[in-house]
Amino acid sequence: MLVADRYRLHVCIGRGGMGEVWQATDEVLGRPVAVKLMLGHGTDPSASDRFRLEAQTAARLSHPHVVGVFDFGTWDGKLFLVMELVEGDSLAGSPSDPLVLPPERVAVVAAHAAAGLAAAHRQGVVHRDIKPGNLLVDAEGTVKLADFGIARFVDDPSAALTTTGQIVGTGLYLAPERALGQPASSASDVYSLGCVLYQLLIGQPPFRADTATALLYQHIDTPPVPPGRLGVTLPPVFETYLLSLLAKQPEQRPSAQAIADWFSSGAWRGYPQQQPGPAHQVPHHAQPMHQAPHAQPAHQAPHAQPAHQAPHGQPAHRGPQPVHQAPSARQGPPAARPPQSPAPHVSAEPSASRRRERPAPGGGGLAELSRRRPRKTAAVAGAIAFVVFLVIGMAWLS
Repeated sequence: MLVADRYRLHVCIGRGGMGEVWQATDEVLGRPVAVKLMLGHGTDPSASDRFRLEAQTAARLSHPHVVGVFDFGTWDGKLFLVMELVEGDSLAGSPSDPLVLPPERVAVVAAHAAAGLAAAHRQGVVHRDIKPGNLLVDAEGTVKLADFGIARFVDDPSAALTTTGQIVGTGLYLAPERALGQPASSASDVYSLGCVLYQLLIGQPPFRADTATALLYQHIDTPPVPPGRLGVTLPPVFETYLLSLLAKQPEQRPSAQAIADWFSSGAWRGYPQQQPGPAHQVPHHAQPMHQAPHAQPAHQAPHAQPAHQAPHGQPAHRGPQPVHQAPSARQGPPAARPPQSPAPHVSAEPSASRRRERPAPGGGGLAELSRRRPRKTAAVAGAIAFVVFLVIGMAWLS
């Protein structure tokens, strides 16, 4: 069958309430496509408008995680929509064999689906029907959002394409505020995505009931059972974050972009992040490599040695000695010195210079006095010389 003299239909790959989806070929461009035909819309006057809105909404979005729209039109009295063909399957599974994925794969699904939702939300589009069947996975494992058939624009307060009081979407993944009759928002899509991720981990959605009314009340009032209690091994941060998507209050849920970033970063693994401390703080057990563990401050260690002293057992450079040290102590080996506190560095150089000017033992007292009191010695010597010259002069004149 050739639709619009361009799209040749091959195999029906899906049926829904609004029509059929066919695998087809665009004979003009020579590429595979998916063609959605609208069927049996006579009983629903708004079906044509909804189908048209789906085309307009999906065409408004261009993102790697959203199924692209190529064409829209009418053929043989039927509306048709030409979309990107995703070579793969959905995440719906089957009632008898539900699809269960490991946490690693669920994290990928979460990152991709949330990125697609974030792109829609940035354009003011709310999907309103996030469920496993609308998440398609291609051959490379990329997840794409499909079926914007009941999507609405946030700036459309009337939501005129649904009957007043009618709830659209799948009840198993319906947000609490929508169960209460409130308008859908981007937070509603986040809640639905949380239900899908929960089902992919557990094998069943978070809430099930025999009647639609009981199911709605569970969404409103009943907290979901943590996956860990149902035998699923998850990192604690993964479980906590997943339950935040299922918060009853819309404002307590993260945004779609935040979800995409969180799962893409690998934070769901729960690896601890090492936080470096301030640069000026050093742990008590961290000591410099050259310092002995029992080192004490210099004023508490009588035998502290200067920094330039050689290791024990080797000749060491003899530093300056205090001026009050006896001359005989200076001649002995370093080990014979009596214990004493090292002199401050500022007083070492003057005392060394005085030691170099000190005469050898056995010098006269006058020399010792002249060394210690040079100014007084000079004054006394001058006075003596004056008296001597005065006596000589008087004797010579007489």
